[in-house]
Amino acid sequence: MNPVFIAGPCVIESKELLETVAEELVRLNRQYAIDIIFKSSFDKANRTSVSSFRGPGLDRGLQMLADIKSKYGLRILTDIHESSQAEAAGEVADVLQIPAFLCRQTDLLLAAAKTGKTVNIKKAQFLSGIDMRYPVEKARDAGATDIWLTERGNMFGYNNLVVDFRNISDMLDITPTVIMDCTHSVQRPGAGGGKTSGDRRFVPSMALAAKAFGATGYFFEVHPDPDNALSDGPNMLYLNQLEETISKLLS
Repeated sequence: MNPVFIAGPCVIESKELLETVAEELVRLNRQYAIDIIFKSSFDKANRTSVSSFRGPGLDRGLQMLADIKSKYGLRILTDIHESSQAEAAGEVADVLQIPAFLCRQTDLLLAAAKTGKTVNIKKAQFLSGIDMRYPVEKARDAGATDIWLTERGNMFGYNNLVVDFRNISDMLDITPTVIMDCTHSVQRPGAGGGKTSGDRRFVPSMALAAKAFGATGYFFEVHPDPDNALSDGPNMLYLNQLEETISKLLS
């Protein structure tokens, strides 16, 4: 069975950006007989600075994602930050993602679970893989039947993350689908002078290391011009580098 692949720009910047990425994902899906899930955020509510770009918002953002789903036939993943967003997002998205900082927010987990959609819970930077049994229990108790967990690194002092790949094995004991977030694990949170920094050079290595530890899926944020992206640019792969990484993971 092929692993789960999730890819797309961090935040919705424009219709043109979404379509550029979607066209490449469709091409890769056909070439490699896979099913990459399209990811983008309608609102980045957890940006470092109040002046940082957040996205088009719930209504317009979900409509733009719905248009991508309709035009290109791609499954959609997007994140929610408030329980009030779950129902509307669930009408468009196939997977609702719970951000790492919010993975213990009970009402958010319950609202996502009640949509009946797949719930992807990102492991908090301050929790171990074993600790993620409790968010999963909350989602299951609310009726979720397909729950994924995502590794994205742990705080390592100030402005730095480190990945303990043993977390992947620990989370596989909780749920059968464990994703490696290869983008956010290379972040340096808040280290960019009012924004998050990082180093995209290590993204492919994070993916290959996670494969060795049994990860069943991989999360990549991609952009045709990440150095000029409006969010998470230092951590995003160039769109034209995604194919090489995927081909190595499938070999």
